[in-house]
Amino acid sequence: MLQQLTIENYTLIRQLSINFNTGFTVITGETGAGKSILIGALSLILGQRADSNLLFDKTRKCIVEGLFLGKDYKLEPFFIENDLDYDDQIILRREILPSGKSRAFINDTPVNLNVLRELGELLVDIHSQHAILSLNDPAFQLNIVDEYAGNIKVLQEYRENFKSLRLMMNELKQLQQKELNAKKDQDYFQFLLTELIEARLNQNEKEELESELEVQTHAEEIKSNLQQIKYMMSEGDINLIGSISETMGILRKTAAYHNDLKLLFERFESIWFEMKDIDKEVFRLEGSLVSDPERIEFLNRRLNLIYHLEQKHQVHGINELLQIALELEEKVNGIVSLEEKIQGLQKSIENKKEQLNELDKTMSNTRLSVLKAVSDELTELVSQLGMPDACVKIITEKLSEPGNDGSDRIKILFNANRGGELKEVANIASGGELSRLMLSVKYLLSKNKKLPTLVFDEIDVGISGEIAAKMGTLMKNMSKFMQLLTITHLPQIAGKGDNHLLVYKETEDKFVRSNIKNLDYDQRIMEIAKMLSDENISEISVMKAKELIEFQS
Repeated sequence: MLQQLTIENYTLIRQLSINFNTGFTVITGETGAGKSILIGALSLILGQRADSNLLFDKTRKCIVEGLFLGKDYKLEPFFIENDLDYDDQIILRREILPSGKSRAFINDTPVNLNVLRELGELLVDIHSQHAILSLNDPAFQLNIVDEYAGNIKVLQEYRENFKSLRLMMNELKQLQQKELNAKKDQDYFQFLLTELIEARLNQNEKEELESELEVQTHAEEIKSNLQQIKYMMSEGDINLIGSISETMGILRKTAAYHNDLKLLFERFESIWFEMKDIDKEVFRLEGSLVSDPERIEFLNRRLNLIYHLEQKHQVHGINELLQIALELEEKVNGIVSLEEKIQGLQKSIENKKEQLNELDKTMSNTRLSVLKAVSDELTELVSQLGMPDACVKIITEKLSEPGNDGSDRIKILFNANRGGELKEVANIASGGELSRLMLSVKYLLSKNKKLPTLVFDEIDVGISGEIAAKMGTLMKNMSKFMQLLTITHLPQIAGKGDNHLLVYKETEDKFVRSNIKNLDYDQRIMEIAKMLSDENISEISVMKAKELIEFQS
């Protein structure tokens, strides 16, 4: 429940602090005194958007702070979910800066506006006179039945699953489009991959083939040169190895006499051994060289294939071709994997639809089971509010496709006269009738929905006299289940309050400001007497005011 509301620099309010009590609190004041400003300030800490035009002093920030008692309302899960420290006393604060920017706090912890709004919906329900039109809203009508039937938890589970289903359906659509696009290229990718696989490419193969082809192409020329080298080294009448051998013979005769000659001999000997080894290698190479036209043809074909693939894929080297083969394999396998993923997702969607169908059946059955009870109770309540011949009937229709709230559509049918045709509320109910029907709805829901605070902003529009007194009695009874605040112009309702707040204007420093005060017994009598007789308060109006206050007890 709301314990205290502090407002600073908001429209006509410079600064004020209001304490609230349990039970039924009425708020009165002349038109334009600032009663709606009070509701506007409260709405700010409940997450309503705001701008700098609301500032009384455009150079200073606006601060609205509300102190709520959250005990017994099971709010701990919300605080845990949003990583906030829970306390039985909950402080909501909103700051509007001159720049128009705003900041929101829960127990002094900064939060975004959505979090503030979510918590606000768990603490306070503000019902303005314009909200009466929500009776024509199918979603509101459905909510009436769901609240009465205790469907809220099942409905929340249904909505979460419905949201999940829509995400899955969107994902499926994207995957199917991706698959469609991929399949257009699948045959081409497979052809390219098969071509590369069948080529049986090996790393460094291109360089090795090019080297071998070079040898094969010039085999005869190489062989001829090797033969000439061989002749010069060992086969000619005068050859390198023979000359070195003869030189070594001469040095051997004199090497024993001179150390330098001995070193020269050893060097020539080393050259001789190296030349003999080279001669053998030349002999081996010359003998191994055979020009093979078939091999040359094979090498040319193989290299032409490699060159073709390089040009086709616009790369250089076999390593890059092998990398492309891996990428093509991933694409082809990815298409197969995509098909499997689509099949798995389709199965999950079917399971989700079955789950939603069961939840929808549960909600539909509970809704159907309470329609008569809700209709009867609302009929009885509007009867108590001065429409004894009125009839309220709630019916359900099936939607062509299940939506966010299931497959049911609720309609409230109404007729204020005995025997008249029941029609949808939007088509026949007057403003006063709508007010009474809305109050009946709120009363009905107050017994089933444990909400800390309910605020009525002139729900009594179009009501007067005895009907107003009956509405006041109904509000008084509602306040047994929750804290109830109502802004009213009707003395019959004001007299029912446990607490009475007066909003008034005052002039200070040439500025008009709104203020509020809690009335004591005598002040209440005079205020209600004024409401009964305008400014000219008579003894009769005072007596009537006392009667209204004392009768409510």
